[in-house]
Amino acid sequence: MDALDLARWQFGITTVYHFVFVPLTIGLSPLVAIMQTAWVRTGNERWLRLTKFFGKLLLINFAIGVATGIVQEFQFGMNWSEYSRFVGDVFGAPLAMEALAAFFVESTFLGLWIFGWDKLPKKIHLACIWAVAIATNLSAFFILAANSWMQHPVGTTYNFETGRAEMTDIVAVLTNPTVLAAFPHTIAAAFLTAGTFVAGIAAWWMVRLVRSGDEERARDVYRPAVVLGLVTMLVSGAGVAASGDWQAKLMFDQQPAKMAAAEGLCETQDGAAFSILAVGDLTNDCAGVRHLIELPGFTSFLATGDFDARIRGVDELQEYYTEWVTSWEEANGVEATFDPQDTRFYPNLAITYWSFRLMIGFGAGSAALALAALWLLRRKGAVTDKVWFGRLGIAAIATPFLASAFGWIFTEMGRQPWVVAPNPNTSGVDGVWLLTARGVSEVVSPGMVLFSMIGFTLLYGVLMVAWFRLMKRYAVQGVADTEHDPSPEANPPADDADGTARPLSFAY
Repeated sequence: MDALDLARWQFGITTVYHFVFVPLTIGLSPLVAIMQTAWVRTGNERWLRLTKFFGKLLLINFAIGVATGIVQEFQFGMNWSEYSRFVGDVFGAPLAMEALAAFFVESTFLGLWIFGWDKLPKKIHLACIWAVAIATNLSAFFILAANSWMQHPVGTTYNFETGRAEMTDIVAVLTNPTVLAAFPHTIAAAFLTAGTFVAGIAAWWMVRLVRSGDEERARDVYRPAVVLGLVTMLVSGAGVAASGDWQAKLMFDQQPAKMAAAEGLCETQDGAAFSILAVGDLTNDCAGVRHLIELPGFTSFLATGDFDARIRGVDELQEYYTEWVTSWEEANGVEATFDPQDTRFYPNLAITYWSFRLMIGFGAGSAALALAALWLLRRKGAVTDKVWFGRLGIAAIATPFLASAFGWIFTEMGRQPWVVAPNPNTSGVDGVWLLTARGVSEVVSPGMVLFSMIGFTLLYGVLMVAWFRLMKRYAVQGVADTEHDPSPEANPPADDADGTARPLSFAY
């Protein structure tokens, strides 16, 4: 492998590792805030116990997520320095906003929430976790604004003297139609992940307690958690479907090659069917590809809302992009640094085709848990001792994580071979595009990238094991038997015997 291939592998590995933790943090922080709000409003100790239990799991996930995310930004200036030189004027702005307006708020108020249980008034302490939840989701918006600009560059001009993209309108970048669709889709998927996580753990505990004879505790503590997770799954699942449809139509308009690759569609078709299963060579030029199971006209409907609409295949799109890139370089006097005839202007079909289907398929795990919970808990106060329900709860937890991971693989691999995708049909942005091959650093060697990739992969592997063991350890402990109100209102601060104030102590 050369430095380009290794740099792509390294960024892909670290990104997928990091994104294991991101959706749970985004979705679980508001759910913990809702639990604490229920406790503050009702005074019911059940909600305090649930807040402490799931809050502990949130903190573990948050810490590992921060540790794995920092590496991403270093790679921009190292392996991908040419990319950073090209897009830095644009890409850096939303990343700076994410750090200043979101991450600092998030980390500051999370610290106050951790250490302030017995120091802050109850409502002020509650406001801290809501600040964390809002800042976490705001952080996601700025990150997605930067990524969406790569998918659909707006608010930018190309400086022919410096060979760089320069931002002209930050509002256009932050209101990019791509981010307006990607943000609700990502947030809905995060809530689906968190809802499945809460419902899955609570379902396992409910079954365990009922079978051990402690039906009262199962009904009092874990059934409300299952119901909260269930409601979250139902609402967020609808949001995922609606925002996904919106994204599909934008994708067809902005990146038609991604739509064609997602379907493994080689030839242009009217009323293109949606392929559930395809066989053949999806790695190179679609040779011998056969779609065995299809939904007639459904790809056209996903792309345009019309079952009979024409969808261009990858063969036609290859010709289109070859002509467009060549014409643009000739018209602007830019010296071609590659032969368009030797460059494939559509993504790896096998990865794009199957990641799209795996994204949808793994989403069925949350749907299965939601349907089972709706049926078994349909009566007021109902609990269940069905062993299969507890096992389904644990198994379903992994499915939205996998669906989110494959969704990002599809989003990023589907943009290839562009790191900044041209949208000549829709954007009106002239010349703001960059091939991935041109974004890699010109000075890093394959050995340097390979060494750092092996190091990061091993380190991330250790962190993943630590994360799993910690999450399992505290999940298996379950909700505490009792939790007393730790707030200053319920426990006025007392001095030690020598008259000195008690030191600040860790909440957990």
